[in-house]
Amino acid sequence: MVSAVTDAAPRREERRLLIGGAWGDAGGGAYEIVNPATEDPVGVAPEATVSDAEAAAAAARAALPGWAGTAADDRLALMAEAAKAIRSRAGELLPLVIAETGATAAVGSRMQVPVAADRFERYSRDVRHVAQRSFPPQVAPSTPLAPGGLVSALALRQPVGVVACITSYNFPLVNMAGKVAPALAMGNTVVVKPAPQDPLAVVELVRILDEVGFPPGVVNLVTSSAPDPAAALVASPDVDMVSFTGSTEVGTRIAQAGGSTMKRLLLELGGKGACLVFEDADVQGATACIGSTWSFHSGQICTAPTRAVVQRGVFDQVVERLAKYATVLKVGDPTEPDTVVGPLISSAQRARVEAYIASGRDEGAEVVTGGGRPAHLSRGFYVEPTLLTGTNAMTVTREEIFGPVVVAVAFDDEDEGVALANDSPYGLYDYVFSADTAKALRVGRQLRCGHVGINTAQRHHEAPFGGFKLSGVGRDGGDYGLEAYSELQSIVWMS
Repeated sequence: MVSAVTDAAPRREERRLLIGGAWGDAGGGAYEIVNPATEDPVGVAPEATVSDAEAAAAAARAALPGWAGTAADDRLALMAEAAKAIRSRAGELLPLVIAETGATAAVGSRMQVPVAADRFERYSRDVRHVAQRSFPPQVAPSTPLAPGGLVSALALRQPVGVVACITSYNFPLVNMAGKVAPALAMGNTVVVKPAPQDPLAVVELVRILDEVGFPPGVVNLVTSSAPDPAAALVASPDVDMVSFTGSTEVGTRIAQAGGSTMKRLLLELGGKGACLVFEDADVQGATACIGSTWSFHSGQICTAPTRAVVQRGVFDQVVERLAKYATVLKVGDPTEPDTVVGPLISSAQRARVEAYIASGRDEGAEVVTGGGRPAHLSRGFYVEPTLLTGTNAMTVTREEIFGPVVVAVAFDDEDEGVALANDSPYGLYDYVFSADTAKALRVGRQLRCGHVGINTAQRHHEAPFGGFKLSGVGRDGGDYGLEAYSELQSIVWMS
Protein backbone atom coordinates (compact mmCIF):
# COMPACT_ATOMS: atom_id res chain seq x y z
CA MET A 1 0.00 0.00 0.00
CA VAL A 2 1.41 3.38 -1.00
CA SER A 3 0.89 6.25 1.41
CA ALA A 4 0.30 9.80 0.32
CA VAL A 5 3.36 11.99 0.15
CA THR A 6 2.22 14.50 2.71
CA ASP A 7 5.41 16.52 3.01
CA ALA A 8 6.05 18.71 0.00
CA ALA A 9 9.65 18.95 -1.08
CA PRO A 10 11.16 22.17 0.25
CA ARG A 11 12.38 24.62 -2.35
CA ARG A 12 15.92 23.75 -3.45
CA GLU A 13 18.57 26.37 -4.08
CA GLU A 14 21.31 24.33 -5.71
CA ARG A 15 23.96 26.57 -7.26
CA ARG A 16 27.15 24.57 -6.76
CA LEU A 17 28.90 21.85 -8.74
CA LEU A 18 31.24 19.19 -7.40
CA ILE A 19 34.54 19.27 -9.30
CA GLY A 20 37.72 17.69 -8.02
CA GLY A 21 36.31 17.22 -4.53
CA ALA A 22 35.28 20.87 -4.07
CA TRP A 23 31.78 22.32 -4.21
CA GLY A 24 31.88 25.61 -6.08
CA ASP A 25 29.46 27.97 -7.81
CA ALA A 26 28.53 27.06 -11.37
CA GLY A 27 29.97 29.43 -13.94
CA GLY A 28 26.59 30.21 -15.47
CA GLY A 29 24.66 30.83 -12.25
CA ALA A 30 21.46 28.83 -11.86
CA TYR A 31 18.24 28.02 -13.68
CA GLU A 32 14.70 27.23 -12.57
CA ILE A 33 13.21 23.75 -12.20
CA VAL A 34 9.43 23.45 -12.60
CA ASN A 35 7.04 20.94 -11.03
CA PRO A 36 5.23 19.37 -14.03
CA ALA A 37 2.10 18.66 -11.96
CA THR A 38 1.60 22.20 -10.69
CA GLU A 39 3.75 24.35 -13.01
CA ASP A 40 5.20 25.95 -9.87
CA PRO A 41 8.95 26.27 -9.24
CA VAL A 42 10.66 23.45 -7.35
CA GLY A 43 13.89 25.41 -7.00
CA VAL A 44 17.00 26.19 -9.00
CA ALA A 45 19.84 24.03 -10.29
CA PRO A 46 23.45 24.95 -11.11
CA GLU A 47 24.00 26.27 -14.63
CA ALA A 48 27.36 24.88 -15.69
CA THR A 49 29.46 26.34 -18.47
CA VAL A 50 31.65 24.58 -21.00
CA SER A 51 34.63 25.53 -18.83
CA ASP A 52 32.98 23.80 -15.85
CA ALA A 53 32.49 20.65 -17.90
CA GLU A 54 36.09 20.68 -19.08
CA ALA A 55 37.31 21.19 -15.51
CA ALA A 56 35.18 18.27 -14.31
CA ALA A 57 36.63 16.00 -17.00
CA ALA A 58 40.17 17.10 -16.10
CA ALA A 59 39.51 16.43 -12.42
CA ALA A 60 38.21 12.95 -13.20
CA ARG A 61 41.31 12.32 -15.32
CA ALA A 62 43.61 13.39 -12.49
CA ALA A 63 41.84 11.13 -10.00
CA LEU A 64 41.80 8.08 -12.27
CA PRO A 65 45.15 6.47 -11.42
CA GLY A 66 44.53 6.59 -7.68
CA TRP A 67 40.98 5.23 -7.90
CA ALA A 68 41.83 2.52 -10.46
CA GLY A 69 44.68 1.48 -8.18
CA THR A 70 42.50 1.31 -5.08
CA ALA A 71 41.89 -2.22 -3.84
CA ALA A 72 38.59 -3.59 -5.12
CA ASP A 73 37.41 -4.37 -1.58
CA ASP A 74 37.86 -0.73 -0.60
CA ARG A 75 35.97 0.49 -3.66
CA LEU A 76 33.12 -1.93 -3.02
CA ALA A 77 32.89 -0.98 0.65
CA LEU A 78 32.17 2.61 -0.41
CA MET A 79 29.49 1.31 -2.79
CA ALA A 80 27.80 -0.47 0.10
CA GLU A 81 27.95 2.67 2.22
CA ALA A 82 26.37 4.64 -0.62
CA ALA A 83 23.47 2.18 -0.79
CA LYS A 84 22.86 2.53 2.94
CA ALA A 85 23.01 6.32 2.76
CA ILE A 86 20.54 6.49 -0.13
CA ARG A 87 18.09 4.33 1.81
CA SER A 88 18.51 6.47 4.92
CA ARG A 89 17.63 9.57 2.86
CA ALA A 90 14.65 8.00 1.04
CA GLY A 91 12.13 10.08 2.97
CA GLU A 92 13.85 13.24 1.78
CA LEU A 93 14.52 12.09 -1.78
CA LEU A 94 11.02 10.80 -2.57
CA PRO A 95 9.14 14.14 -2.36
CA LEU A 96 11.90 15.79 -4.38
CA VAL A 97 11.75 13.14 -7.13
CA ILE A 98 7.96 13.42 -7.30
CA ALA A 99 8.10 17.23 -7.39
CA GLU A 100 10.61 17.52 -10.21
CA THR A 101 9.66 14.48 -12.34
CA GLY A 102 5.89 14.23 -11.85
CA ALA A 103 6.25 10.54 -10.96
CA THR A 104 3.31 9.16 -9.01
CA ALA A 105 3.72 8.17 -5.37
CA ALA A 106 3.55 4.50 -6.40
CA VAL A 107 6.25 4.81 -9.06
CA GLY A 108 8.43 7.08 -6.95
CA SER A 109 8.30 4.96 -3.80
CA ARG A 110 8.82 1.63 -5.57
CA MET A 111 10.75 2.31 -8.76
CA GLN A 112 12.64 5.59 -8.36
CA VAL A 113 14.35 5.93 -4.96
CA PRO A 114 14.75 2.32 -3.70
CA VAL A 115 16.02 0.98 -7.04
CA ALA A 116 18.80 3.56 -7.01
CA ALA A 117 19.97 2.15 -3.67
CA ASP A 118 19.57 -1.40 -4.97
CA ARG A 119 21.92 -0.67 -7.86
CA PHE A 120 24.70 0.56 -5.60
CA GLU A 121 24.20 -2.48 -3.39
CA ARG A 122 24.30 -4.81 -6.41
CA TYR A 123 27.62 -3.41 -7.53
CA SER A 124 29.11 -3.59 -4.04
CA ARG A 125 29.59 -7.33 -4.61
CA ASP A 126 32.88 -8.91 -5.57
CA VAL A 127 33.95 -8.07 -9.14
CA ARG A 128 36.85 -10.53 -9.43
CA HIS A 129 34.83 -13.15 -11.31
CA VAL A 130 34.39 -10.55 -14.06
CA ALA A 131 37.73 -8.78 -13.77
CA GLN A 132 40.00 -11.75 -14.42
CA ARG A 133 39.91 -14.97 -16.43
CA SER A 134 42.74 -17.46 -16.90
CA PHE A 135 43.28 -19.75 -19.89
CA PRO A 136 44.80 -23.24 -19.99
CA PRO A 137 48.44 -23.19 -21.12
CA GLN A 138 49.13 -23.81 -24.80
CA VAL A 139 52.17 -25.42 -26.37
CA ALA A 140 53.57 -22.91 -28.86
CA PRO A 141 56.14 -23.89 -31.52
CA SER A 142 59.18 -21.78 -32.19
CA THR A 143 58.57 -19.14 -34.82
CA PRO A 144 60.57 -16.26 -36.31
CA LEU A 145 58.71 -14.14 -33.75
CA ALA A 146 59.74 -15.95 -30.55
CA PRO A 147 61.07 -19.23 -29.13
CA GLY A 148 58.58 -21.99 -28.46
CA GLY A 149 57.37 -23.23 -25.11
CA LEU A 150 54.39 -23.41 -22.81
CA VAL A 151 52.37 -20.19 -23.09
CA SER A 152 49.94 -19.03 -20.40
CA ALA A 153 47.51 -16.12 -20.51
CA LEU A 154 45.13 -13.97 -18.49
CA ALA A 155 42.27 -11.84 -19.72
CA LEU A 156 41.90 -8.82 -17.47
CA ARG A 157 39.16 -6.24 -17.45
CA GLN A 158 40.72 -2.85 -16.86
CA PRO A 159 38.84 0.41 -16.24
CA VAL A 160 37.89 2.26 -19.40
CA GLY A 161 38.97 5.51 -17.73
CA VAL A 162 36.85 8.64 -17.34
CA VAL A 163 33.16 8.04 -17.99
CA ALA A 164 30.68 10.81 -18.79
CA CYS A 165 27.32 9.60 -17.42
CA ILE A 166 24.53 11.48 -19.20
CA THR A 167 20.96 10.53 -18.36
CA SER A 168 17.35 11.13 -19.34
CA TYR A 169 14.63 12.83 -17.32
CA ASN A 170 12.23 9.94 -16.77
CA PHE A 171 14.14 8.06 -14.03
CA PRO A 172 16.89 10.46 -12.98
CA LEU A 173 18.13 8.66 -9.86
CA VAL A 174 17.76 5.12 -11.18
CA ASN A 175 19.35 5.81 -14.55
CA MET A 176 22.27 7.63 -12.99
CA ALA A 177 22.82 4.96 -10.34
CA GLY A 178 22.76 2.32 -13.07
CA LYS A 179 25.69 4.05 -14.76
CA VAL A 180 27.73 5.40 -11.87
CA ALA A 181 27.65 2.27 -9.70
CA PRO A 182 29.16 -0.26 -12.16
CA ALA A 183 31.55 2.37 -13.52
CA LEU A 184 32.93 3.10 -10.04
CA ALA A 185 33.02 -0.58 -9.09
CA MET A 186 35.32 -1.29 -12.05
CA GLY A 187 37.71 1.53 -11.10
CA ASN A 188 36.54 4.28 -13.44
CA THR A 189 36.05 7.90 -12.45
CA VAL A 190 32.89 9.70 -13.54
CA VAL A 191 31.41 13.02 -14.56
CA VAL A 192 27.71 13.03 -13.71
CA LYS A 193 25.49 15.00 -16.12
CA PRO A 194 21.75 14.62 -15.37
CA ALA A 195 18.93 15.71 -17.68
CA PRO A 196 18.22 19.45 -17.58
CA GLN A 197 14.56 19.08 -16.58
CA ASP A 198 15.00 17.36 -13.20
CA PRO A 199 18.60 17.32 -11.90
CA LEU A 200 17.96 18.12 -8.23
CA ALA A 201 17.71 14.57 -6.90
CA VAL A 202 20.88 13.68 -8.80
CA VAL A 203 22.63 16.60 -7.10
CA GLU A 204 21.59 14.99 -3.80
CA LEU A 205 22.90 11.63 -5.00
CA VAL A 206 26.29 13.18 -5.76
CA ARG A 207 26.27 14.86 -2.35
CA ILE A 208 25.65 11.48 -0.74
CA LEU A 209 28.57 9.94 -2.64
CA ASP A 210 30.80 12.81 -1.56
CA GLU A 211 29.72 12.45 2.06
CA VAL A 212 30.32 8.69 2.25
CA GLY A 213 33.93 9.27 1.26
CA PHE A 214 34.59 8.75 -2.43
CA PRO A 215 37.97 10.43 -3.02
CA PRO A 216 38.19 13.89 -4.61
CA GLY A 217 37.72 13.83 -8.38
CA VAL A 218 36.28 10.31 -8.50
CA VAL A 219 32.72 11.66 -8.77
CA ASN A 220 32.16 15.06 -10.41
CA LEU A 221 28.91 16.90 -11.12
CA VAL A 222 27.87 19.05 -14.09
CA THR A 223 24.27 20.27 -14.52
CA SER A 224 22.97 22.62 -17.18
CA SER A 225 19.83 23.63 -19.03
CA ALA A 226 21.82 24.03 -22.26
CA PRO A 227 23.39 21.23 -24.33
CA ASP A 228 26.85 22.78 -24.62
CA PRO A 229 28.39 21.36 -21.40
CA ALA A 230 27.30 17.85 -22.31
CA ALA A 231 28.67 18.31 -25.82
CA ALA A 232 31.96 19.46 -24.29
CA LEU A 233 32.15 16.23 -22.29
CA VAL A 234 31.56 14.18 -25.42
CA ALA A 235 34.31 16.08 -27.25
CA SER A 236 36.78 16.17 -24.36
CA PRO A 237 40.02 14.21 -24.78
CA ASP A 238 39.88 13.63 -21.02
CA VAL A 239 36.71 11.53 -21.39
CA ASP A 240 37.23 7.92 -22.48
CA MET A 241 33.60 6.75 -22.52
CA VAL A 242 30.13 8.21 -22.82
CA SER A 243 27.26 6.35 -21.20
CA PHE A 244 24.03 7.95 -22.41
CA THR A 245 20.34 7.24 -21.91
CA GLY A 246 17.97 9.35 -23.97
CA SER A 247 16.59 9.95 -27.42
CA THR A 248 17.92 8.33 -30.57
CA GLU A 249 18.37 11.77 -32.10
CA VAL A 250 20.78 12.86 -29.37
CA GLY A 251 22.42 9.43 -29.28
CA THR A 252 23.35 9.59 -32.95
CA ARG A 253 24.94 13.01 -32.41
CA ILE A 254 26.95 11.62 -29.50
CA ALA A 255 28.12 8.70 -31.64
CA GLN A 256 29.22 11.05 -34.41
CA ALA A 257 31.03 13.43 -32.06
CA GLY A 258 32.60 10.67 -29.98
CA GLY A 259 34.00 8.97 -33.03
CA SER A 260 36.68 11.61 -33.47
CA THR A 261 38.35 10.50 -30.22
CA MET A 262 37.32 6.81 -30.47
CA LYS A 263 35.26 6.97 -27.29
CA ARG A 264 33.67 3.88 -25.92
CA LEU A 265 29.89 4.24 -26.14
CA LEU A 266 27.02 2.76 -24.18
CA LEU A 267 23.84 4.16 -25.69
CA GLU A 268 20.37 3.26 -24.44
CA LEU A 269 18.10 5.05 -26.88
CA GLY A 270 14.47 5.10 -27.99
CA GLY A 271 11.96 2.31 -28.30
CA LYS A 272 8.64 1.52 -29.94
CA GLY A 273 7.78 -1.73 -28.24
CA ALA A 274 5.39 -4.15 -29.91
CA CYS A 275 3.15 -6.36 -27.79
CA LEU A 276 2.06 -9.30 -29.92
CA VAL A 277 -1.21 -10.73 -28.64
CA PHE A 278 -2.26 -14.06 -30.15
CA GLU A 279 -5.80 -15.40 -30.16
CA ASP A 280 -4.99 -17.96 -27.45
CA ALA A 281 -3.51 -15.34 -25.12
CA ASP A 282 -4.59 -14.34 -21.63
CA VAL A 283 -6.31 -11.17 -22.82
CA GLN A 284 -6.53 -9.70 -19.35
CA GLY A 285 -2.80 -10.12 -18.81
CA ALA A 286 -2.02 -8.67 -22.22
CA THR A 287 -4.28 -5.70 -21.54
CA ALA A 288 -2.47 -4.99 -18.27
CA CYS A 289 0.89 -5.15 -20.04
CA ILE A 290 -0.15 -2.77 -22.82
CA GLY A 291 -1.92 -0.52 -20.34
CA SER A 292 1.35 -0.02 -18.48
CA THR A 293 2.11 2.52 -21.20
CA TRP A 294 -0.41 4.72 -19.40
CA SER A 295 0.04 3.62 -15.80
CA PHE A 296 3.84 3.47 -15.62
CA HIS A 297 5.14 7.05 -15.58
CA SER A 298 2.64 8.23 -18.21
CA GLY A 299 4.37 6.35 -21.01
CA GLN A 300 7.66 8.16 -20.48
CA ILE A 301 9.66 4.96 -20.64
CA CYS A 302 11.53 3.53 -23.62
CA THR A 303 10.48 -0.07 -22.89
CA ALA A 304 6.74 0.71 -23.00
CA PRO A 305 4.58 -1.59 -25.18
CA THR A 306 3.21 1.31 -27.22
CA ARG A 307 2.24 -0.84 -30.22
CA ALA A 308 -0.51 -3.37 -29.55
CA VAL A 309 -0.09 -5.86 -32.41
CA VAL A 310 -3.15 -8.05 -31.95
CA GLN A 311 -4.41 -11.09 -33.85
CA ARG A 312 -7.66 -10.29 -35.56
CA GLY A 313 -9.75 -12.87 -33.70
CA VAL A 314 -9.29 -11.00 -30.40
CA PHE A 315 -8.57 -7.52 -31.77
CA ASP A 316 -11.95 -6.01 -30.92
CA GLN A 317 -11.89 -7.62 -27.46
CA VAL A 318 -8.43 -6.23 -26.66
CA VAL A 319 -9.34 -2.76 -27.93
CA GLU A 320 -12.55 -2.78 -25.87
CA ARG A 321 -10.70 -3.85 -22.73
CA LEU A 322 -7.97 -1.28 -23.25
CA ALA A 323 -10.51 1.47 -23.77
CA LYS A 324 -12.28 0.55 -20.55
CA TYR A 325 -8.97 0.29 -18.68
CA ALA A 326 -7.88 3.75 -19.84
CA THR A 327 -11.04 5.41 -18.57
CA VAL A 328 -10.76 4.05 -15.01
CA LEU A 329 -7.19 5.18 -14.40
CA LYS A 330 -7.02 8.17 -12.08
CA VAL A 331 -5.17 11.06 -13.72
CA GLY A 332 -4.03 13.78 -11.39
CA ASP A 333 -1.94 14.80 -8.39
CA PRO A 334 1.12 12.52 -8.24
CA THR A 335 1.33 12.84 -4.45
CA GLU A 336 -2.06 11.13 -3.96
CA PRO A 337 -1.67 7.38 -3.34
CA ASP A 338 -4.43 6.39 -5.79
CA THR A 339 -3.18 8.47 -8.72
CA VAL A 340 -2.08 6.22 -11.57
CA VAL A 341 -1.30 8.68 -14.39
CA GLY A 342 0.75 11.75 -13.65
CA PRO A 343 1.88 14.60 -15.88
CA LEU A 344 4.43 14.71 -18.65
CA ILE A 345 7.74 16.34 -17.83
CA SER A 346 7.16 19.71 -19.51
CA SER A 347 4.87 21.81 -21.64
CA ALA A 348 7.16 21.12 -24.60
CA GLN A 349 6.78 17.38 -24.18
CA ARG A 350 3.01 17.71 -23.82
CA ALA A 351 2.88 19.71 -27.04
CA ARG A 352 4.96 17.02 -28.76
CA VAL A 353 2.60 14.26 -27.64
CA GLU A 354 -0.44 16.27 -28.70
CA ALA A 355 1.11 16.85 -32.11
CA TYR A 356 1.57 13.11 -32.56
CA ILE A 357 -2.06 12.45 -31.65
CA ALA A 358 -3.12 15.11 -34.17
CA SER A 359 -0.96 13.51 -36.85
CA GLY A 360 -2.63 10.18 -36.13
CA ARG A 361 -6.02 11.70 -36.74
CA ASP A 362 -4.76 13.32 -39.92
CA GLU A 363 -3.41 9.99 -41.19
CA GLY A 364 -6.68 8.16 -40.55
CA ALA A 365 -6.25 6.67 -37.10
CA GLU A 366 -9.35 6.24 -34.97
CA VAL A 367 -9.08 7.80 -31.53
CA VAL A 368 -10.88 5.19 -29.43
CA THR A 369 -10.41 7.01 -26.14
CA GLY A 370 -8.53 10.02 -24.81
CA GLY A 371 -6.67 12.28 -27.17
CA GLY A 372 -6.88 15.50 -25.17
CA ARG A 373 -6.13 17.10 -21.84
CA PRO A 374 -8.04 16.01 -18.73
CA ALA A 375 -10.93 18.42 -18.26
CA HIS A 376 -10.68 18.41 -14.46
CA LEU A 377 -7.06 19.58 -14.38
CA SER A 378 -6.46 23.24 -15.12
CA ARG A 379 -2.74 23.13 -14.32
CA GLY A 380 0.00 20.64 -15.02
CA PHE A 381 1.32 19.08 -18.21
CA TYR A 382 -1.25 16.30 -18.48
CA VAL A 383 -2.46 14.25 -21.45
CA GLU A 384 -5.30 11.73 -21.19
CA PRO A 385 -4.49 8.03 -21.62
CA THR A 386 -5.02 7.70 -25.36
CA LEU A 387 -5.79 4.68 -27.53
CA LEU A 388 -5.74 4.79 -31.32
CA THR A 389 -6.29 2.10 -33.91
CA GLY A 390 -4.63 2.22 -37.29
CA THR A 391 -1.85 0.73 -39.40
CA ASN A 392 1.85 0.21 -38.93
CA ALA A 393 2.57 2.80 -41.63
CA MET A 394 1.29 5.73 -39.57
CA THR A 395 3.69 8.16 -37.92
CA VAL A 396 2.19 7.45 -34.49
CA THR A 397 2.97 3.76 -34.95
CA ARG A 398 6.51 4.24 -36.19
CA GLU A 399 8.00 7.03 -34.07
CA GLU A 400 8.62 7.12 -30.33
CA ILE A 401 6.07 9.43 -28.69
CA PHE A 402 7.18 9.10 -25.04
CA GLY A 403 3.74 9.71 -23.64
CA PRO A 404 0.51 7.90 -22.68
CA VAL A 405 -0.40 6.86 -26.22
CA VAL A 406 -1.03 3.31 -27.49
CA VAL A 407 -1.71 2.38 -31.12
CA ALA A 408 -3.43 -0.95 -31.86
CA VAL A 409 -2.79 -2.76 -35.16
CA ALA A 410 -4.40 -6.03 -36.29
CA PHE A 411 -2.69 -9.06 -37.86
CA ASP A 412 -3.93 -12.37 -39.27
CA ASP A 413 -1.24 -15.03 -38.86
CA GLU A 414 2.03 -15.58 -37.04
CA ASP A 415 4.26 -14.54 -39.92
CA GLU A 416 2.38 -11.27 -40.37
CA GLY A 417 2.52 -10.54 -36.64
CA VAL A 418 6.30 -11.04 -36.57
CA ALA A 419 6.71 -8.92 -39.68
CA LEU A 420 4.67 -6.07 -38.19
CA ALA A 421 6.60 -6.19 -34.93
CA ASN A 422 9.92 -6.09 -36.77
CA ASP A 423 8.77 -3.32 -39.13
CA SER A 424 10.22 -0.61 -36.93
CA PRO A 425 13.46 1.38 -36.85
CA TYR A 426 13.64 0.58 -33.12
CA GLY A 427 14.38 -2.68 -31.35
CA LEU A 428 14.50 -2.35 -27.59
CA TYR A 429 11.74 -4.32 -25.86
CA ASP A 430 8.92 -6.38 -27.38
CA TYR A 431 6.36 -8.66 -25.75
CA VAL A 432 4.56 -11.85 -26.79
CA PHE A 433 1.34 -13.12 -25.21
CA SER A 434 0.22 -16.66 -26.02
CA ALA A 435 -0.93 -19.71 -24.05
CA ASP A 436 1.38 -21.76 -26.28
CA THR A 437 4.74 -20.95 -24.67
CA ALA A 438 6.64 -22.91 -27.33
CA LYS A 439 5.09 -20.67 -29.96
CA ALA A 440 5.77 -17.60 -27.88
CA LEU A 441 9.46 -18.56 -27.59
CA ARG A 442 9.62 -19.29 -31.33
CA VAL A 443 8.15 -15.89 -32.10
CA GLY A 444 10.35 -14.16 -29.53
CA ARG A 445 13.50 -15.51 -31.15
CA GLN A 446 12.43 -13.97 -34.45
CA LEU A 447 11.98 -10.47 -33.04
CA ARG A 448 14.74 -7.99 -33.82
CA CYS A 449 15.00 -6.46 -30.39
CA GLY A 450 17.19 -6.62 -27.31
CA HIS A 451 14.49 -8.01 -25.02
CA VAL A 452 11.35 -10.09 -25.27
CA GLY A 453 8.86 -10.47 -22.44
CA ILE A 454 6.79 -13.66 -22.76
CA ASN A 455 3.44 -13.28 -21.00
CA THR A 456 4.94 -10.69 -18.67
CA ALA A 457 6.15 -7.11 -18.46
CA GLN A 458 8.63 -7.96 -15.71
CA ARG A 459 12.40 -7.44 -15.98
CA HIS A 460 15.23 -9.74 -14.88
CA HIS A 461 17.87 -7.35 -13.60
CA GLU A 462 20.81 -9.71 -14.13
CA ALA A 463 19.94 -10.11 -17.82
CA PRO A 464 21.66 -7.88 -20.40
CA PHE A 465 19.80 -4.68 -21.20
CA GLY A 466 20.12 -2.77 -24.47
CA GLY A 467 18.71 -2.50 -27.95
CA PHE A 468 18.99 -3.43 -31.61
CA LYS A 469 18.86 -0.97 -34.52
CA LEU A 470 18.17 2.64 -33.51
CA SER A 471 17.54 1.60 -29.91
CA GLY A 472 21.19 1.76 -29.03
CA VAL A 473 24.65 0.25 -28.69
CA GLY A 474 25.99 -1.97 -25.91
CA ARG A 475 24.53 -3.77 -22.90
CA ASP A 476 24.41 -3.23 -19.16
CA GLY A 477 22.62 -4.93 -16.26
CA GLY A 478 24.11 -7.38 -13.78
CA ASP A 479 27.62 -8.50 -14.68
CA TYR A 480 27.09 -7.12 -18.17
CA GLY A 481 27.22 -3.68 -16.57
CA LEU A 482 30.65 -4.41 -15.16
CA GLU A 483 31.83 -5.57 -18.57
CA ALA A 484 30.39 -2.47 -20.22
CA TYR A 485 32.58 -0.17 -18.12
CA SER A 486 35.82 -2.05 -18.74
CA GLU A 487 38.38 -2.73 -21.44
CA LEU A 488 39.77 -6.22 -22.07
CA GLN A 489 43.50 -6.66 -21.71
CA SER A 490 45.39 -9.88 -22.46
CA ILE A 491 48.59 -10.74 -20.59
CA VAL A 492 50.69 -13.60 -22.03
CA TRP A 493 53.83 -15.20 -20.60
CA MET A 494 56.05 -18.24 -21.07
CA SER A 495 55.96 -20.92 -18.37
